[in-house]
Amino acid sequence: MSTRDRLSRLTEDLTADEAPSPGPRPSSAATNATDQPQATPGGVETQFPPVGRALGRRTGPGEMLAFRGQMLAADAEVNQLRERLQAYADTLPTKKLDPTSVVLSKWANRHESSYKKASFLRFKDEIAAAGGNVQAILVRPLSEQPGKYELVFGHRRHRACLETGVPVLAAITVEPLSDKDLFIAMDRENREREDLSPWEQGKMYLNALDAGLFPSRRRLAEEMNVSHTWVNRTLKVAELPEVIVLCFRSPTEIGLPQAEAIAAALEQDRKAVLRRAEKLRQTERMSAAAVALALVGTSRSQRPSAREIKVHNKAAGKVSWDAKGRALIQLQQGVVTDENLDRVIAALETVLADQ
Repeated sequence: MSTRDRLSRLTEDLTADEAPSPGPRPSSAATNATDQPQATPGGVETQFPPVGRALGRRTGPGEMLAFRGQMLAADAEVNQLRERLQAYADTLPTKKLDPTSVVLSKWANRHESSYKKASFLRFKDEIAAAGGNVQAILVRPLSEQPGKYELVFGHRRHRACLETGVPVLAAITVEPLSDKDLFIAMDRENREREDLSPWEQGKMYLNALDAGLFPSRRRLAEEMNVSHTWVNRTLKVAELPEVIVLCFRSPTEIGLPQAEAIAAALEQDRKAVLRRAEKLRQTERMSAAAVALALVGTSRSQRPSAREIKVHNKAAGKVSWDAKGRALIQLQQGVVTDENLDRVIAALETVLADQ
């Protein structure tokens, strides 16, 4: 046993008397003779404190050992709290915000038509039913506008909360976030969700290049960790002339192959393509594929061939295109009945609304 342990065991129950409180001394009549101090032969009066283990203050070593025990317990509690906090070391503070206090970034890349699709309307209903978004959006505080925040990513979630009037759950950046960092974070989140159309993605890259965030397309691709080919393809969509974009029901419908075909036609005969676009934008809106065919002036023989429709591996009809590029759906007799007609139409409307 160590000296410290022996000292602790010997002194843990020792006590010292409390200091006597001031007051009148008891009278001689009330004092027992045995309580009087005894005189020594030399005439010197002596008195010794009583020996006992009555409750009272600890001795010095006992006080020190008790204090040390309290310190050890406090250290253990601090270490436990530190371990619990470590689990949240890489997280950001979240807060429910008024969606009107969140403003769009200048890099916002969603076209307004994306908020009119059936998929977004369903998403908005889910947000309203849940009373808000479960996955937080990311915002950065606007130092020049106290109480206002700039949206980094989570545009659909923010828009849904804004339109339904419910608070939006937001993670707030605690470190300064530069425009380039904001742009990279926004692009990464969008690509992980595969949620942007080629036109929206291309417009985002084009705006960043025009603003000088990146010195070149190649540098943009390197810092965004995407292929140079992907950047060039999306930029090809974003760089289409406005008169051509207006031929489509929404620019979000323009696919990469269609944009590349139109761009190639522009290089061969730009005036002819633009003339077709001027006429086409004044006609009834067609599918994106039909618009692309009309713009490039593809002959009928070069248009897609008819596609067969099969149900349970049996022919049920076909899809073909007319001279104006319109899709014709022909179903065999008995495929559509009075009982399933409404469901067939509803299925077509759902597919077309999500384009």
